[in-house]
Amino acid sequence: MIKRAAAAAIGGALAVGAVPVVLGAMGFTGAGIAASSIAAKMMSAAAIANGGGVAPGSLVAVLQSVGAAGLSTSSNILLASAGSTFGALLGGSKKVPPPSAPGAPKAEGDQPGENVSQVKPPEAPLRSEKPEK
Repeated sequence: MIKRAAAAAIGGALAVGAVPVVLGAMGFTGAGIAASSIAAKMMSAAAIANGGGVAPGSLVAVLQSVGAAGLSTSSNILLASAGSTFGALLGGSKKVPPPSAPGAPKAEGDQPGENVSQVKPPEAPLRSEKPEK
């Protein structure tokens, strides 16, 4: 339970913290779009497709706005919620070994609680084996 909560907190923080880093690395900076970056290539393609300008509300315009001013509080809350949900899902996952084929030989110690070094004593009979008179 604590592991899942920690993973959720880390996931939320990473999601919010990664956005400015990723946008900056792509070329969407506070000073504008960096030359020879992915952002510059995106802006060029958007301008060519739109007849010379970048349309307001387009992906390039929104990413540049976020790169320059950051995300709004409500966007940060939404992003943190999504990141914490994803982190909780990943943090709570358990590796389950694949089931073995029926009739396949089992290795020693394969079953939980199995101790192959001890032999189980024979069970006592349910009825008396003495003949009745």
